[in-house]
Amino acid sequence: MSKQSKSVVTQTRDGLVGAIHGVGDVGGAMVDAVTNLTVHTLKGVRSVGTEVLEMGAGVVTGAVHGAAKLGTEVGDSAKDIMVGTLRGTQQVGKATIETVSTNSAALVTGAAEVGGSLGDTARGAVEGAIEMAKDIGVSAEEAASAAGTGAMRAAGKLSTTAVNQVRETLSGTIHGVKVVLREPFRKESR
Repeated sequence: MSKQSKSVVTQTRDGLVGAIHGVGDVGGAMVDAVTNLTVHTLKGVRSVGTEVLEMGAGVVTGAVHGAAKLGTEVGDSAKDIMVGTLRGTQQVGKATIETVSTNSAALVTGAAEVGGSLGDTARGAVEGAIEMAKDIGVSAEEAASAAGTGAMRAAGKLSTTAVNQVRETLSGTIHGVKVVLREPFRKESR
């Protein structure tokens, strides 16, 4: 993670904690806060592609750390974080399938960093992607597949146990959508 991404993680975590602390409707506040933090972060990014994906992943990771700092189980917040980052990305530019996959991977990696449930986090990532599919111009199946594959890719970098937890959670259907996982899930050796 670059120095700039670490700064985004810290700023997002602190911004989220400030925005949510003491709010009654944490779910709604989480979506709004993450959307606003995503817009704020990405507005300053002049390039496209990898840098935007990295900055977006930084927002996701910061939001995961913020949720944990608030005492919220990451798996319970994953859907709201995914919806918020995709909405924010759409407001600044264009969320893509690659955005969905990268954000899902960041959710699972962040959950591992704070001791959250990887399976519940992956499920929330897929649920958020399905909810936002129409808004970003893809089918629910494409969004679910991208989120599931991103979650599996991140789990593959963690451990075999993580892969098994995520795969078990994502097998079958989520909100009536079959999640098709695309290989490879492990980091390729070069």
